[in-house]
Amino acid sequence: MRWRGRRTSSNVEDRRGGGAFGGRGGRRVGVRGAGIGGAGLVILLLVGLVFGVDVTPLLDPGGGTVTTEAPSGPNRIDDETEEFVAVVLAETEEVWGEIFAESGAEYAEPTLVLYSGVTSSACGTAQSAVGPFYCPADQRIFLDTDFFRVMEERLGGGGDFAAAYVIAHEIGHHVQQEIGTLGEANAMRARMSEAEANAVSVRVELQADCYAAIWARAARERLAIGRDDIEEALATAAAIGDDALQRQGRGVVVPDSFTHGTSEQRQRWFIRGFESGDPADCDTFAAERL
Repeated sequence: MRWRGRRTSSNVEDRRGGGAFGGRGGRRVGVRGAGIGGAGLVILLLVGLVFGVDVTPLLDPGGGTVTTEAPSGPNRIDDETEEFVAVVLAETEEVWGEIFAESGAEYAEPTLVLYSGVTSSACGTAQSAVGPFYCPADQRIFLDTDFFRVMEERLGGGGDFAAAYVIAHEIGHHVQQEIGTLGEANAMRARMSEAEANAVSVRVELQADCYAAIWARAARERLAIGRDDIEEALATAAAIGDDALQRQGRGVVVPDSFTHGTSEQRQRWFIRGFESGDPADCDTFAAERL
């Protein structure tokens, strides 16, 4: 995957290094004209497992305290991690912008918040223990900057494209929010038993995996995404399947508690999206077999 030197997104908000709820004055960062996105799906802490990085289906869009910092103007890209994230985000903006435009719709670009340790969100407090997540209430993705290191060291999901897969997965949730799928799924979950709600969450997450692959296919030539990169993403998908995480953390697998899908399911829906390139083929809610 070749990402260096590509255009970076200005929709990155850097809150690192400024205490629990701040960070560089909450400034937005990004330089347009220079130049990587995810599945947000891995847990930062294997102890006390949060099964999957993504807590989107568990978040109440109407809850929490809205305390976001106002941007104080453009800021330089400070390090390679930030540049990488900004490039991937720019690539997702381009791909989904084009897909939405083909349907006569406009894609509202989300903001990606980089933070370290803990910060605030409209869905409550964001902290490293929950991993990357998308908050529909303020249309922001929250990413602790230590996440990629933990993903590589503890879960064996390292590599540039594995990290891009995580970001693209979270963008997938934003796409779901934009087209109304996420709101409908959360409304359904609120009326269900825990096991039934978990089953809906699995469909939400697998669709986000498929959407991540839709992005990867569309960006493959610009980013020189090759077979090794796809294998990297599939290895990460296998490592963060509910069955793999439960087996590693508990030593026992409890299917009714799955919220993100098995390793095999996550790999299969990623492959489906990459081979198809059509978002319509990512309809996990209509699928009889996941």
